[in-house]
Amino acid sequence: MFVPFEEMPKSAKIWIYQANRKMTDEEVATANELLTDFVENWTAHSTPLKASYQIKYSRFIILAVDHEYHAASGCSIDASVRIIQDLEQKFGIDLLDKMNVTYKTGEFIAHKSLIDFKKMAKEKAVNANTIVFNNLVNTIEEFEEFWEVPAGESWHSRFF
Repeated sequence: MFVPFEEMPKSAKIWIYQANRKMTDEEVATANELLTDFVENWTAHSTPLKASYQIKYSRFIILAVDHEYHAASGCSIDASVRIIQDLEQKFGIDLLDKMNVTYKTGEFIAHKSLIDFKKMAKEKAVNANTIVFNNLVNTIEEFEEFWEVPAGESWHSRFF
């Protein structure tokens, strides 16, 4: 059952998928339609999940499940990955490669391979104050507090 993202509990489990490029307005509209339909019908062992999603910056898809209502199972998580794979194919984007870093340079959002980001850190093109997206957060509460953080305050700190 779909619940607006802002009405989900802070303890809700989340999964963040980052695109290797900004999605177009048309792609975002299509993704919204497909994700709304998916979340509305998302189940675990035939039990509806209290779930939501959000698309941020036309780059990130955040799926959320209220695991206190009913937890996602392996099969339901697999189903969520399939919808993400479907979006990848439909739009020709990469949403599942975790070996990339997305960060802000002013108002611009950049996406680099982990290897390139390490080189940029070594060359001082990015630093511990560069705002990065920490996609390892696990709950909505962590998402709200620790998703957009200075690189020095995230797992990226090891590069500085």
